[in-house]
Amino acid sequence: MTKLRLAFMGTPDFSVPVLQAIMDAGHDVVCVYSQPPRPAGRGKKLRPSPVHELAEQHGIEVRCPVNFRDPADQQAFADLNLDAAVVVAYGLILPKMILNAPKLGCVNVHASLLPRWRGAAPIQRAILAGDEETGVTIMAMDEGLDTGDMLASEVVRISPDMTAQCLHDELSTLGAAMICPALDSLADGSAVAVPQPEEGVTYAEKLDKAEARLCWNVTAEELARKVRAFTPWPGAWFEADGERLKVIKAEAIPCCCTPGFVMDEELTVGCGRGALKIKCLQRPGKKPMDVEDFQRGRAISRGTHLPY
Repeated sequence: MTKLRLAFMGTPDFSVPVLQAIMDAGHDVVCVYSQPPRPAGRGKKLRPSPVHELAEQHGIEVRCPVNFRDPADQQAFADLNLDAAVVVAYGLILPKMILNAPKLGCVNVHASLLPRWRGAAPIQRAILAGDEETGVTIMAMDEGLDTGDMLASEVVRISPDMTAQCLHDELSTLGAAMICPALDSLADGSAVAVPQPEEGVTYAEKLDKAEARLCWNVTAEELARKVRAFTPWPGAWFEADGERLKVIKAEAIPCCCTPGFVMDEELTVGCGRGALKIKCLQRPGKKPMDVEDFQRGRAISRGTHLPY
């Protein structure tokens, strides 16, 4: 293995295992780039990103430019004299000057099987679409949105009960396992860069909280996928008695019923096709509860028509 001089560019939890794997392999991470600290918690104190925190724990310099339009930021990056930069869910568009500065370029770890689900929310979009598989692609970055040549890819099956959180964790771990072999192949010249196919391109648009509402006139299968895709964030929800209730776990079952009609005391709700059997839900400010415990409190009665 050739020890490379690297910069790491990432922000959320998903990126952390990849950074850890690079450090564990002995590469020289000379600088970490991350999104600026954001207000968080009740006190709205500025909190550094998970990647920022890990870098500081290891004494690595952290830089948080708002963007890379400032020539001074571009020059500071070029002055690092990098072999490569590893980019994982960073959150900024990198201009051509940044992409071309490292000797071996910038390498991106992306949570889908490209060209399917280019963009911001590939994990959630794969579940929402009912995909049976997804994976991780490592690509050599270019100026397009996740359009670079592919260096490696691995497949992950999406099980029928897999939430976005579970899939996130599995893909993050996989990306961490894939990054060092990909860097080794770049360093020794054995990497084979494969252009992405022109067919099969889809875009994973950023999640909108408004999407998380459960509209009972669609199929139960769609709603069950929505519950899984929006767990843990932003959380699928519906209204009952003016209260917004978050659904943590639910199952689609075959049935014929009026959309929005509560069919039983176990909170089985009619949909456009089939019914959604709610298994776990959460009131605002409260802990998640199994439906049995929920119904012992302020229950939603059989025969209730839920709005949508």
